[in-house]
Amino acid sequence: MAIDPQFTENREQADTHKGHDVWGPVEEPEKLGIHGTHVAVDFDICIADGACVEDCPVDVFEWVDTPDHPESELKADPANESQCIDCMLCVDVCPVDAIDVDAGRA
Repeated sequence: MAIDPQFTENREQADTHKGHDVWGPVEEPEKLGIHGTHVAVDFDICIADGACVEDCPVDVFEWVDTPDHPESELKADPANESQCIDCMLCVDVCPVDAIDVDAGRA
């Protein structure tokens, strides 16, 4: 299942992390929610293959530890989402469609 592009309407902001919003539900360690708004990563489906981290030309993503999460114990966190240039490379390379970029969401 891909990230919900309407997550800002379908979920509530549950927290903040490294300067970006986290959209719930969050029930650690199994449910970690969606991190980011402009650049959003669904931590619950991210498998941490690293393609987005490697391909992003402006270093939007940073690795973050997520111990005991059932999909992976690392996640590509959009810690620098304000640097995003909307090139969509991260969306294109994500094998599980865990990323959504929308300049209209900020």
